[in-house]
Amino acid sequence: MRNRKTGYGNCPTGCPVETTLDIIGGKWKGVILYHLLQETKRFNELRRLIPSLTQRMLTLQLRELESDGVVHREVYPIVPPKVEYSLTEFGYTLKPIIHQMYEWGKAYELNTKEKESNG
Repeated sequence: MRNRKTGYGNCPTGCPVETTLDIIGGKWKGVILYHLLQETKRFNELRRLIPSLTQRMLTLQLRELESDGVVHREVYPIVPPKVEYSLTEFGYTLKPIIHQMYEWGKAYELNTKEKESNG
């Protein structure tokens, strides 16, 4: 597990919401997890699915998710090397959270479009 900042607000040892956001927060981790919920993906598959995500940032985010025990990286000893990413058993416990984020995002987009067309 990575060394995390703790002690914000009234939680001297860190708030559980902070921990969750540290692990899945940011611009790309939720999107990566959403795609890995569907099935195991290779690195370039993820790059194609998220074209605005740079190779460097994808590598960084996958390493952090792997370090946190959410993503599993499987390297096959073949030439050329084959690397696949999947969710760990613990990573799959995020499924309801990721799906709720997806549903909330759809509702927000719909609400925003309705406001724009009415206003």
